[in-house]
Amino acid sequence: MRTVPREFVLPADRSATAPAEARGLDRDEVRLLVSDATGITHARFRELPRFLRPGDLVVVNNSSTLAAAVDARYRNVPAVLHFAARLDDGRWAVELRTPEGTPFTATEPEPGAHIALPGAAARLRTPWLPPARRLWIADIDTDVLALLAHHGRPITYSYVTQRWSPDYYRTIFGREPGSAEMPSAARPFTETLVTDLVTTGITLAPITLHTGVSSPETGEPPSPERYVVPETTARLVNSAHASGGRVIAVGTTVTRALESAADPSGLVHPSSGWTNLVLGADRPARTVDALITGWHEPGASHLHLLDAVAGPGRVDTAYRTALETGYLWHEFGDTALLFADR
Repeated sequence: MRTVPREFVLPADRSATAPAEARGLDRDEVRLLVSDATGITHARFRELPRFLRPGDLVVVNNSSTLAAAVDARYRNVPAVLHFAARLDDGRWAVELRTPEGTPFTATEPEPGAHIALPGAAARLRTPWLPPARRLWIADIDTDVLALLAHHGRPITYSYVTQRWSPDYYRTIFGREPGSAEMPSAARPFTETLVTDLVTTGITLAPITLHTGVSSPETGEPPSPERYVVPETTARLVNSAHASGGRVIAVGTTVTRALESAADPSGLVHPSSGWTNLVLGADRPARTVDALITGWHEPGASHLHLLDAVAGPGRVDTAYRTALETGYLWHEFGDTALLFADR
C-alpha cells in the first residue's frame, strides 16, 4: 500500500515562488534528496558528483525555453495565450489562460474563435487532443517566433507571484529553441558543477525534447512532444550500460526521449519525431537507471513516470520525506535524484 496518496496536499508555503537566486542562493545550492538502495540522503545539488561514479552517463536536454506566453483578448476579455508546440503543418497548439495563470473560464473557446494578439491574431480551429478541449490547433497570422521575441514572456502559473526575466528560465544546456516551458530539472546545473562531473569521470550527452505546456489542474497525460536522440548519445548510452555504468536522465523530458528510443531490451537507437509515450506501471523504464527531477504537483502525470524509473515505493517514500522536511516544489524549487529500485 502506498504511504503517500498521489492526491497529497501540498501546503501553500512549499511552492517556490521565486528563483533560488532571489532567495540568496546560487542555482546549485538548492536542496537535493537522494533515494537509492541505502535509503534517503539530504544534500545540496552541487554535491551531485558524490552520488555518481566514473563511467556513469548524465543525459541532458538541450532544448531552450521560448517566451511562449503572450497577452491576448478573447471576446474582449483579457487573457494569455500559451504557445505549446509548433505542428508539422506550421500551425500551433495553443492554450488560453487567464492573466493570473489559471484556467480560462470566462467563456468557452470554440472552433473559429478569434483571439486578438499584439499586432496579430489567432484563430482556433479544432481541439488538438480530443475529447479534451484545453489545447487547440490555431492558425496564427504572423511569424510566431518574431511575435514571441517581441511580445512573449515565460509561461508562469498562479504560484509564481511576480514576473521574472527570461534569463531565470534558461538552463546552461539550452541550445535548440522550442520548449514552451523550461526543462527545469537542469536549472540547478552550473558550469562549475559540470566541470566537477567531467573531472571525476562522468560523461554528459544531449538529447532534444521540446516540452509542451503542463496541465497542473487537470492531471491529463502528457501531450505529444517533438524529440531527437542523436546517434552519438544513443551510442554513449549503450556503451555506458555495456561497461557497467548507469544512465542518469536529467528530467522527465530526457527520460521520455530516451525511453522512446529504447527497444524492449533497453538498447537505445538514434530516433526523432513526435513521442506519445506514457511511462508508468504498464511501461516501466528500460534504459534509464536514475532520474534527476523537481517535485511535481499532486495528481501530475509526471508521478507515474517517476514510478516507471524508481518504483512506486521509492517515489512515495521520497515524497513523504520531502513533505516532512520542507522541500520546495515547482520549477524554482528543490530537486531529487531517484535511483531505480531494481
